[in-house]
Amino acid sequence: MIANGAEGEPLSRKDEALMSTRPHLVIDGALIAADCVGADRVYLYVGERHTAGWAAISRALGERHPLERARARLVAAPATYTAGEETAAVHFVDAGVATPTAIPPRPFESGVEGRPTLVNNVETLAGAALVARFGAAAGRTLLLTVGGAVARPGVIEVPAGSTVEQAMERAGGLVGEARAVLLGGYFGGWIDAAEARSLRLDPSAMKAAGGSLGCGVVSVLAAGSRPLEATARIIGHLAQESAAQCGPCFFGLRSLAATTSRVAFGNGEAGDLERLRRWTGMVRGRGACRHPDGAAAFMDSALRVFEPEFAAAAAGRRR
Repeated sequence: MIANGAEGEPLSRKDEALMSTRPHLVIDGALIAADCVGADRVYLYVGERHTAGWAAISRALGERHPLERARARLVAAPATYTAGEETAAVHFVDAGVATPTAIPPRPFESGVEGRPTLVNNVETLAGAALVARFGAAAGRTLLLTVGGAVARPGVIEVPAGSTVEQAMERAGGLVGEARAVLLGGYFGGWIDAAEARSLRLDPSAMKAAGGSLGCGVVSVLAAGSRPLEATARIIGHLAQESAAQCGPCFFGLRSLAATTSRVAFGNGEAGDLERLRRWTGMVRGRGACRHPDGAAAFMDSALRVFEPEFAAAAAGRRR
């Protein structure tokens, strides 16, 4: 059993907040899940940059029953974006290398030491512990990291099925007007602000809108901001964080990043917009892992939501 608290998403803080404030809840959930699947070993996979979470989990482990401590091991996840992918977590625990591996087999078929391995996010496990103690209703909340153009950025808890607007209100409401909302983090997607307000934070509604709840990020882009520059920064980060295991990811994402940056900063060339559309489609489904797929989904959303800005940039006007 691997409790995944790597949280390599730059915009997310919910897992560290949970681990640092409710470490025993995370450990309870991991042990419950391990018992359910017959696992004799639990790895608490905590991002090395999350010092508060690491300290709290370590302290909580020291307070557990000796038999529970004997089952659990604390592992520092490298500070990379792909280290939290489930096969990368297994690979690191198994061999000290935090890069995704080819699938199949999935970790639940063959994971650490070739044994079936369950990998769950720490929020999922904490929810399981609450359900085990208080019943199903206790698990019907979501942790979200709300940031950008809101009055009180940070981690909030909302009932499942809340709207994006309700989440923003819990974070103090908007500061000014919004152009778009990035939902699900870097592997999520941009949604037009007007459309996002009434969108419910549940997987089916998000999928229907072309987005994903992902890691629970709600990041508001203010009206008047430069959306193409924001997009360029994100796709640039994803290109930099490639595991460099295959050409579509290593070369494809770098090409997407370079071209997006060129367009965003007013140095676009004829045909750049068409190149972005074509290359985004070309990298999807061709990587050794899902990293290029996530980057392609993000770029698709940017090209759709910011079509006026991209069109203006293609015409030679910086936006």
